[in-house]
Amino acid sequence: MSNPSSRVNVILDEEHALKLRRLAERTHTNPGTIARSLLSTALEEADPDPRSVTELLDRLPGAFDSAQRGRAEARAGLGTPLEDL
Repeated sequence: MSNPSSRVNVILDEEHALKLRRLAERTHTNPGTIARSLLSTALEEADPDPRSVTELLDRLPGAFDSAQRGRAEARAGLGTPLEDL
């Protein structure tokens, strides 16, 4: 039995999008294929220790502010209930 796959949409800033396009051009590969491979490799190598995940998230520019905005939106009833996803 095959494993089901999940779709994930990722938005890259212009600098990373350009790097991905250049890498795809150099390897004559679709950018989505390269992105999927890079993400899969990163996930395989990621340490599941919660302290490591917290450190990783802390390094994402604007992550804390984004989380705070999401929290405020959810409290204001602007979120989507999980059962509706």
